Amino acid sequence: MSKKFRIAIAGASGYAGAELVRLAAAHPYFTIAAVTSEKSAGQSVSSVFPSFKGIVDHQFEALAPEALTERADAIFLALPHTKSQDPVAACIKAGTPVVDLSADYRLKDSSIYEKWYHTPHGYPHLLQDVVYGLPELHRTAIAKSKLVASPGCYPTAAILQLAPLFSKRLARPETIVIDAKSGVSGAGRSPALAYHFPEAHESLEPYKIGQHRHTPEIEQELSGLMGNVDSVTVTFTPHLVPMNRGILSTAYCKLTQPVQLSDLRDLYREFYAGERFVRLYEDIVPNPRYIKGTNYCDIGVYVDSRAGWVVTVAAVDNLVKGAAGQAIQAMNLMLDIPEDTGLTAPASYP
Repeated sequence: MSKKFRIAIAGASGYAGAELVRLAAAHPYFTIAAVTSEKSAGQSVSSVFPSFKGIVDHQFEALAPEALTERADAIFLALPHTKSQDPVAACIKAGTPVVDLSADYRLKDSSIYEKWYHTPHGYPHLLQDVVYGLPELHRTAIAKSKLVASPGCYPTAAILQLAPLFSKRLARPETIVIDAKSGVSGAGRSPALAYHFPEAHESLEPYKIGQHRHTPEIEQELSGLMGNVDSVTVTFTPHLVPMNRGILSTAYCKLTQPVQLSDLRDLYREFYAGERFVRLYEDIVPNPRYIKGTNYCDIGVYVDSRAGWVVTVAAVDNLVKGAAGQAIQAMNLMLDIPEDTGLTAPASYP
């Protein structure tokens, strides 16, 4: 393929937006046409992120969605939740492919969105056409879509680690407990006391217990794997840990029937056969340091036979597979580019 696609990145001064810039700058079929930031408009990208000096020479500009659709072949929106509704609608009106990294289009039911995000959805008709951007589950639909809602970071890990069980109706849907830990970058770049170094360092803190906004998309996708016949209710508790990036998600569930560990691992191998970005571990337990800076999701499956629970562990980089990398993976599909293009670098180590 020789064609280059002009892409625009809105919200490029946040952590996920900056990661989009980093990955897009090295993508062989992308040319960055514009980057936007309301806070940093008028400043050069390299003055805000010195790591881009000599690599990205753009200036941040204010967001003007209609103008961006004239300058770009495809658009990434890395805006805060509730701020993507109008820009997405402008992209769709112009016929420009868009991947939205916010939560504004992830939930199919506008009433559920309003309940969890405390604001009405202005474009409920678009929710019927949007594709949830998890390629391992929705690859064909993503490739045909103009609008993809990129999953949240926690749901990416949780859904992938549980999907094989739900696909075979092996998990009892009322028994799902998800305990997940995230690096501080998952909270975004805006300063807040809880993420101040003396507050977060040498600390481990659960937050938004029973009320985290990623809960409904986990339930939506797991329910979809069961044909939307049975409702799924998960108990989800996120934790803030003192590292820059990475998620470690541990999910527990009871099975609908006895299954040997060897058979469970065979199920996972079959379900993820040929998946470039899912790696299954048996002798090594997934760890965020093995996937830092990559688009991989590492998964391990275990059985607590004494207690009768299945335990799955998943590790992702919250800024790559949990955000920017997965968004590019989806856009590659939308633009008929090989899916793994620009995403194959291994983790940096140590």
